[in-house]
Amino acid sequence: MSDSVSDKIDSRKINDILWKACDTFRGTVDPSIYKDYVLTMLFLKYISDVWQDHYEAYEREHGDHPELIEELLKNERFVLPRDANFYALYDARYEPGNGERIDKALHAIEDGNAAKLQDGDHGVFQDIAFNSNKLGDEAQKNDILRHLLEDFNKPELNLRPSRIGNKDVIGDAYEYLIERFAAGAGKKAGEFYTPAEVSQLIAELVDPQEAEDICDPACGSASLLMKCGRQVVENSGTRKYALYGQEAIGSTWALAKMNMFLHGEDNHIIKWGDTLRNPRLLTRNETLQHFDVVVANPPFSLDKWGYESAANDPHGRFRRGIPPRTKADYAFILHMIETMKPKTGRVGVVVPHGVLFRGAAEGKIRRKLIEENLLDAVIGLPEKLFYGTGIPAAVLIFKKSRKDKNTLFIDASREYQDGKNRNYLTREHLDKILTTYKTRKNVDKYAYLASFEEIEENDFNLNIPRYVDTFEEEEEIDLEAVRAERVQLKKQQSEIEEQMEGYLKELGYGS
Repeated sequence: MSDSVSDKIDSRKINDILWKACDTFRGTVDPSIYKDYVLTMLFLKYISDVWQDHYEAYEREHGDHPELIEELLKNERFVLPRDANFYALYDARYEPGNGERIDKALHAIEDGNAAKLQDGDHGVFQDIAFNSNKLGDEAQKNDILRHLLEDFNKPELNLRPSRIGNKDVIGDAYEYLIERFAAGAGKKAGEFYTPAEVSQLIAELVDPQEAEDICDPACGSASLLMKCGRQVVENSGTRKYALYGQEAIGSTWALAKMNMFLHGEDNHIIKWGDTLRNPRLLTRNETLQHFDVVVANPPFSLDKWGYESAANDPHGRFRRGIPPRTKADYAFILHMIETMKPKTGRVGVVVPHGVLFRGAAEGKIRRKLIEENLLDAVIGLPEKLFYGTGIPAAVLIFKKSRKDKNTLFIDASREYQDGKNRNYLTREHLDKILTTYKTRKNVDKYAYLASFEEIEENDFNLNIPRYVDTFEEEEEIDLEAVRAERVQLKKQQSEIEEQMEGYLKELGYGS
């Protein structure tokens, strides 16, 4: 296998090969299951290639001092036990027990990198089992996993740094696979992936800066969180920031951890657990940690979110009111607001439109948030933008330090590009939203800057059409012209009927 830097790196080719590796499972295993096998194998292959690359470089430099090489390898980003190397597994692929060997390798990697790959007793590979009956009987399972190892051993998937350089090929490939899986995952897609352009929009709206702490309390596979990190790089040219996240689903938490490492994001803390019932991003005093930027695309209107214990929340997150038992939207919003830093804090959150106008407990909470002058903007998005749901959503921006009491409403619901399975926001659409947000001026049929008094007059209802008038006047109808056209059409119809009658008589029909 060549490791020459001159080898051409074709991201699309790598992505195609990775997607083709999924053919190994299709027809045998449900996509919601085999995505974890493919993504885990990519992670294993990458750290094996990095380790092998560095090992050979040390060997060339210190070949006469094997003990020095061993010491140097201990300082690698990942400790990789020799039997846990992808190539050791590949070499043994024709032997029985592929599933058991791969699982042992993953657990050895987990044990050797506990600080990076474990959260308490929960490890990154805990919810993935290659030695599972889901892959069929022993013979079928061994055969499937042999094919998978062979797919990942193709020359085009040589992921050594000496070959791919500093390109973010691996991270991009990982994101590509996650997005492809999301496209076919139905309602479950929202559990782990926010469309890239929506993540980009939120990242640019909250505008994270150098040295800021950024958090996503419902981080899924961490794509939105990492978009915010990349925005800091865009803004400052540095990677001086810290990423924090929490994710309730174990297998999705594992995706987030691997996604971080494959993107070179080492300065992160991702906790496993339910943010609403058990927030785990805490200070040493067991109080909620505060962040400059808090972003999230939480599950829409989550049922059974912890309503029963909310009144006794030790962090006082629900002092403005307890959200409904069957809708957790405001529970997530209140958590996010409670974790903003007092002066610099900004929140960007995706919500279903019901959050804007539903009454009862939600109406009271909404009123208090507006009275506290926290709501900065309401941005309506197009329908069919998100994987797994066709309903339109909105982005709410909250800020701690606001210069006035106005709230900007933007109706971007008609600004999209049709796609095969969903709608998309183009760069042009994003720029229009962002420019409007920054200038904070009225734009006919698109944006309106509402005063506190106007929102109060609307009983704190934030339904966007109340503020942004998108009504298009229809052209005035000329009734005389319509009447004349109708007369003309009736005349033409009569002539055609006479003509048809003549044809029918010629053919011997009729009297």
